[in-house]
Amino acid sequence: MKLTYFLISSVVLLGTLNSCSDVLDVAPDGTLTMEEVYADPDKVGALLNACYNNIPQKGYAYWFFDPLLTACTDEGWSSEEVQGTSIQAMYNANESASSHPIRDMHDGHGAANSAYWTRYWQQIRLCNQFLENIGTAAVNSETERARFTAEAHVMRAFFYSELVKWFGKVPIVDKTVAFDADFSTLRRETVYDVVKFIVEDCDAGLNSTELPWRITTEDEAMRATKALAWAIKSKMMLFAASPLFNEGEDHWEEAYQMNKQAVEELKENGYELFSTCTNPSTFGTYGAAAFHQLVCQNADYSAGPRDKETIWQHRAGGVFVWHVGYIGSSMDGTYKCGTCPTQELVDAFETADGQPILDLSKPYLDDKHLQPNYNPANKLYDPKNPYKNRDPRLTATVLCNGDSLIWNNGEVFTVETYVDGRHGISLDPSDRAHSRTGYYHRKLVTPQASNTNPINNSNWKFFRLGEIILNYAEAAAESGHIAEAKAAVDEIRARVNMPALPAGLSKDEMILRVRNERRVELAWEEVRYFDLRRWQKPDGNLNATCRWLTGMRITKNNDGSFNYQRYNISSNPRGGYQNRDLLLPLPLDEVSRLESTTGVSWQNQGW
Repeated sequence: MKLTYFLISSVVLLGTLNSCSDVLDVAPDGTLTMEEVYADPDKVGALLNACYNNIPQKGYAYWFFDPLLTACTDEGWSSEEVQGTSIQAMYNANESASSHPIRDMHDGHGAANSAYWTRYWQQIRLCNQFLENIGTAAVNSETERARFTAEAHVMRAFFYSELVKWFGKVPIVDKTVAFDADFSTLRRETVYDVVKFIVEDCDAGLNSTELPWRITTEDEAMRATKALAWAIKSKMMLFAASPLFNEGEDHWEEAYQMNKQAVEELKENGYELFSTCTNPSTFGTYGAAAFHQLVCQNADYSAGPRDKETIWQHRAGGVFVWHVGYIGSSMDGTYKCGTCPTQELVDAFETADGQPILDLSKPYLDDKHLQPNYNPANKLYDPKNPYKNRDPRLTATVLCNGDSLIWNNGEVFTVETYVDGRHGISLDPSDRAHSRTGYYHRKLVTPQASNTNPINNSNWKFFRLGEIILNYAEAAAESGHIAEAKAAVDEIRARVNMPALPAGLSKDEMILRVRNERRVELAWEEVRYFDLRRWQKPDGNLNATCRWLTGMRITKNNDGSFNYQRYNISSNPRGGYQNRDLLLPLPLDEVSRLESTTGVSWQNQGW
């Protein structure tokens, strides 16, 4: 079953060709037949390039330089909550099928971070058309034809994977169709069936001898690889098996087998965790120095790269996060603090002995998260000195009271988030300069970045081996392969000198530990937003995680000691936690047209 007119504009192709006008030589009247395009190897290459359009930049490239998806989870709270942005609309639950603050956000930065439904179907149509014609197109060599074909398959898989993440069930479209075709039998397919189609596309790329495992030159940055194909397969099979999408069927064993093979294939072909800090003068020598360097640096392109963990990163440059998402304008030269970590995120980091601070099965005794349910087996955590003896990834991810900060001209500051401290909290929702939570973001900021040393954050990393290993761990735990799940998690923890998980964990206990490891390792990487949703059943919601969020109010005593008190950041529940928020709504005008044509419901639940 096919989909064209009701999903994308009839001028999509024209718009795409116009966007490539610097590459394509068009006739004086602006027209160019497809026969002419496919008869010219340069134009064929330009059409393949068009298949890479509309790849979102993510991270801090959303409107007004705020990490939107992080700010819409229990990881962070944005200082933009009253500034008329998408964040304000989400926090106030001002969302509808006709206008949704995530789906339809302002895209003033040109980062393709909006209009997902339209953009991704546009790209799928371009890939379909390319695949239909590349077999007879003029190319420079048969090697080039084979590689181009493989790339188009992998890119179609990528855009389908993005549709599934945001919208769930979608139609399967594998070729272009005339605009006057009969669409009355068009239907949304199950996520499992869509994922199987995605896997087929990835396999088409993997079966090509011309698709490389790694990009080795800057000129080819962001081109598809076999590693990307495996990463897409890994993530999508995890989604298909998850409660939100599995429709009561058990696909965990299949997800386990696919993810196990993904990790094996990636490692056999040169991918490995970045485990040794190569720049200790900047990142230090503590346990998470290599971890922090990995997420702050761009992957390098060579046959023997320094970073062998990153699988696919955007080619567009990063954003000046030190200016818009770091310590805030309490420091010279910064504009705002942006999204700040919550107490919930800080609670997720274990103590250095490997014990969770809270009971992972029920972390809080009350709905508002003001009463932590401490793990009785943890003897190291001290609520009166809460940041001591913690997983070193806490230091790499969050700026806490008492941490050191290097600023302009190398001057070292002590972070003061206590009341009346230099970086103290503010309960004023219009204050962009100071944290609402008692913490500031650090993970994506290179140490020593400042007004006098303006270092942008790295290009967005879509996939890295660390996530694929944790995908494998989750699928292994869910399918009952407990020893393999433990080994995978232990590999991630070893990089930061955290102890291995204890032996003898039950299946349920292992699932909780894997989920928490994902939360810690992948914080601020836009993974938590989708994890929280796919772990819910179709009738579930985000009440327990995203409705009430807390910060830490710290006061300083005369003797230099501190008092710590949890508090709710807002007196009202934050929006975005309802059942309908598990998926984005399809655009209302599209739904109206599709339902009138097919006679069946198209909208996601609750919209």
